[in-house]
Amino acid sequence: MIDTHVHLDDAAFEDAAAVWDAARAVGVTHAIAVGVEPRTWARTIAVARLPGVGLALGIHPQVVPALTDEAIERGLDELPSLLEHATAVGECGLDGPTGELDRQERVLRAHLGLARELKLPVSLHVLRVHGPALKLLKAFGPVERGVVHSYSGSAELVRDYVKLGWSISFAGAITRSNARRPLDAVRAVPLEHLLAETDAPFQPTGADARDRKRGEPADLPEVVRALAAARGAEFDEIAARTTENARRIFSRLQ
Repeated sequence: MIDTHVHLDDAAFEDAAAVWDAARAVGVTHAIAVGVEPRTWARTIAVARLPGVGLALGIHPQVVPALTDEAIERGLDELPSLLEHATAVGECGLDGPTGELDRQERVLRAHLGLARELKLPVSLHVLRVHGPALKLLKAFGPVERGVVHSYSGSAELVRDYVKLGWSISFAGAITRSNARRPLDAVRAVPLEHLLAETDAPFQPTGADARDRKRGEPADLPEVVRALAAARGAEFDEIAARTTENARRIFSRLQ
């Protein structure tokens, strides 16, 4: 199995090597370590040296308000050299609750342009602004490949993303006992566009995961089981198909 989105560089993972060993022990062979802001990219690059771990770097929309325009420009200027041997561009995207959507959109367009130039896929964050995100993506045009990570939109909007060539990934939220809308979305995704992730440490799996301090990449089998249950499929089928999809989209993953 491949964890297509995990924050192994997060401060919650001071023991990142041990955490990754635990994931490999349960069948997670590869993962993509995702960086979210310039000041932490060096740590993302370091953890991406672990065996089977790929690298993605970007400026997360939630950090945009804390960065000056000059700091954002410096980061964007630095990205091409840092991404020379990377797996993807991102995490980048749009986040409604964060505000400053105009600045977020400018930063996202820069990431999409970089992905097109470098022929890299995109790891996309969209929260509560799926309409503006789809409008921007449609206007921008095709990128190499892309994944809407930890999908939070409706089943109906899945079709709109897929029409634009984007794939859809799900994380620990689909394992909650009160998950309804996310599972409807799972069923709406064409199998060839379905991916699995943990978004660890931010989305621990479980019917009620409030007592867990962090999610881990070792949670990925539970996410895959939830995907299989929602679709009435076998675990092995969904594990194989999501792995195949991840290898196709993130083709640089070694």
